[in-house]
Amino acid sequence: MGSKSFTHLVTILERYNKIISKLCPNEEMQLLLMNGVSAYWKNSTQMTAIAIDRMMGYRLISNLAIVKWVFSPANVEQFHVSDRPWEILRNAVSKTYNRISDLRKEIQSLKKGLQVAKEASAKNRKELEEAKSVLEIVEGQPAPAERPGRIRRLESHVKNAEDEERTLEESLEAKGVLLARAHEESKDLLKLLFKSFVDVLTERLPPVSVDGEIPNLRSGDQNVNFAAQNSEAATMEIDNENGADNNSEPNERNTKNAYNVGELEQWCLCTLGYLKSFSRQYASEIWSNIAMLDEVFVGDVHPLIRKAAFSGLRRFTNEGSHP
Repeated sequence: MGSKSFTHLVTILERYNKIISKLCPNEEMQLLLMNGVSAYWKNSTQMTAIAIDRMMGYRLISNLAIVKWVFSPANVEQFHVSDRPWEILRNAVSKTYNRISDLRKEIQSLKKGLQVAKEASAKNRKELEEAKSVLEIVEGQPAPAERPGRIRRLESHVKNAEDEERTLEESLEAKGVLLARAHEESKDLLKLLFKSFVDVLTERLPPVSVDGEIPNLRSGDQNVNFAAQNSEAATMEIDNENGADNNSEPNERNTKNAYNVGELEQWCLCTLGYLKSFSRQYASEIWSNIAMLDEVFVGDVHPLIRKAAFSGLRRFTNEGSHP
């Protein structure tokens, strides 16, 4: 699909927009569509992100479907080794709030235009009334002193101004409805986004100890294996003071300069980092819907998840100091 160039991709989406829309009317089918796009562009993560972004722009897939796709098992396993899921997720959230921003600008512009139209309409009505109020005596009867042509022209101006005013009012009302709907969609998006973060992190984060000690992910844990994998957690090899060589010992054996972080810990640190990043980048939008966040974080949420989200928002938390 659109393999020749980006322009070719856009042309394909524009040409078959209605067909794709009818074939993928719900989130389930949209997830299949994104799976197909991802499989087709498996050797080009950039084109996968571009294609999904353009399809959202053409409203072929929803932002909620994108969040669900990013947090699908196949993509979750790639959180710590690929930027593609995060780029697609960030594009979806940004595009959602860009739409809200655009609607606000359009509403502001319509309000200014409506004010100008009302002033023009009032001015035209006043001129018409003044023209009709000037009378003269013709054959013993009062009659308008202004020429009939000017009266008709003023009446036309009044009608056009009233039509313009009515059109702007209807447009303003329609944009207001769209903005209200966009705000509701953004609330649903944020709620699903944070709930998805909580769900995948809860499955993989090591539990808090019985005495309440929060796990330190940077210390490494050889007893924890990465979810859905049977192999031992991968370790990072750190050069010694004299430089690395082929005979250097693995990190877990070199206690002098050891920094052992397994694959599970890497995944957790990466995902927590992106949770904090999203919280910081969209802090103003989240704060305006903070009740939604409280609904997601109600109950026994892992303290590292709570800390990552709240630190991004600069919201006070008394959880431990390290993820």
